[in-house]
Amino acid sequence: MSDLNLELSFLFMLIPYHRIQQILSDNKIVITGAFHLGAHECEELTFYQQLNLAATDIIWLDAIPQKVAEAQQRGIPNVYHAVVTDKENEEVTFHVSNNGQSSSVLEFGTHAQEHPWVIYVDHLIQKSTTIRSFVAQHSIDMPKHNFWNFDIQGAELMALHGAGELIHTAAAIYLEVNERELYKGCGLIGELDTFLSGYGFTRVATEMTVHGWGDALYIRQSKPHENNSQ
Repeated sequence: MSDLNLELSFLFMLIPYHRIQQILSDNKIVITGAFHLGAHECEELTFYQQLNLAATDIIWLDAIPQKVAEAQQRGIPNVYHAVVTDKENEEVTFHVSNNGQSSSVLEFGTHAQEHPWVIYVDHLIQKSTTIRSFVAQHSIDMPKHNFWNFDIQGAELMALHGAGELIHTAAAIYLEVNERELYKGCGLIGELDTFLSGYGFTRVATEMTVHGWGDALYIRQSKPHENNSQ
């Protein structure tokens, strides 16, 4: 694969692959699988292949049934439909955007001003699940899937709250993060830092856009604090 094609394949991940690879190598982290929330069109598949993962080593979740069906039709394994929050079996309104990528369980906040051409065009009433419940239901081997990647438009902190002790199984966590409330009630980057530090994670790389959102990579560097071990 050419460098140009590799770069284009990672347009949905702001932190360059070579930087992620170097951080993982420097910290002696070996990635054996991925757990990905917000599959969309599985654009990050090439990135995971660069981490020497097979397609079967990746678990994909998406809240839009059509996107799940499309991925399955393309032959991508382990693609599941799920609306992940911090609540189990709660009826939620999932907002579908005209670009697909900005769809969220949360309403637009400053996103409406930062990206005025993006609007919600549909709403799906669905039942939520938590990571903890989803993993149990589908018997997912979470210690194997030790690279977590959440791109769920402001709901990242909600999903982490619903993971509970399973966070201990992750070695690296890649998140979309917000410095501003692009989505109403979304977790901000400082809140994510504080929450994940309780599980021994440190933010080691950050790439932000001028619009107040970006990507961050966290790695586990110490044992969790006792107050988050339950």
